[in-house]
Amino acid sequence: MLENPRSPRVRGVARLAKRSARQESGLFLLEGPQAAREILGHRPDTVVELFATPTAADRHPDVRGAAAAAGVEVVFTTEAVLAAMADTVTPQGIVAVARQSPTSLREVFAAAPRLVAICEEVRDPGNLGTIIRAADAAGADAVVLTGRTVDPYNPKVVRASTGSLFHVPVAVGADLAATVERAHGAGLRVVAADVGGEDFLAQRGMLAEPTAWLFGNEARGLDAAALALADVALRLPIYGAAESLNLATAASVCLYETAFAQRAVSSPAPAGDL
Repeated sequence: MLENPRSPRVRGVARLAKRSARQESGLFLLEGPQAAREILGHRPDTVVELFATPTAADRHPDVRGAAAAAGVEVVFTTEAVLAAMADTVTPQGIVAVARQSPTSLREVFAAAPRLVAICEEVRDPGNLGTIIRAADAAGADAVVLTGRTVDPYNPKVVRASTGSLFHVPVAVGADLAATVERAHGAGLRVVAADVGGEDFLAQRGMLAEPTAWLFGNEARGLDAAALALADVALRLPIYGAAESLNLATAASVCLYETAFAQRAVSSPAPAGDL
């Protein structure tokens, strides 16, 4: 059992909360039983270490079972050691270290995607994690992170994605112009979400076709150069008195509307339901 919160091994895990340590090592930190279940269930090959307090291990036998099935040893720690490793104020007794496994831009568009989310300078970790989660839920084929978008392996992004980071391919550090070029080459229309765009409802019919949504910075949106790369810009209507929608909320609406449109075309209703 690990008992010393100041040991080099414990400090090495804790350092993964910092981007510099993640970039240097190629590893990242994830916390909690849900994150452990998801990565063990979907990407067990990337798990390097799994730590748990005896209490948490007893409370979540399914995590121990998944670890055993994946050939991953559970290393027991004291509460103090687990707290020293974790990024959260109140950790849930389980911490894992895994290898980063981003997808290349070439792989994303070689797979003939029909729905892709492109994030340009999304800076808030909670927003990015929620967009990845929404993309996963809407059945998107990939998420591409361009510009100075926050690191998807930031612990706050990992938590906000609630495991979707391990379900949907995520390309990191892509150039926006190159991403748009590849999207066009794969037959996708690039649609920018922008408050100055055309009315969403008037143009929603186009979403049945292969679509790459382009989402910008929370405060500034997309700059002129980014908007110029898109085929069209659309704005969501505001029916109430709200000044605007949160980026992650708006992205969720856009992705789901596209998923609805694409599935309506690919799976038309039976004749008796018309």
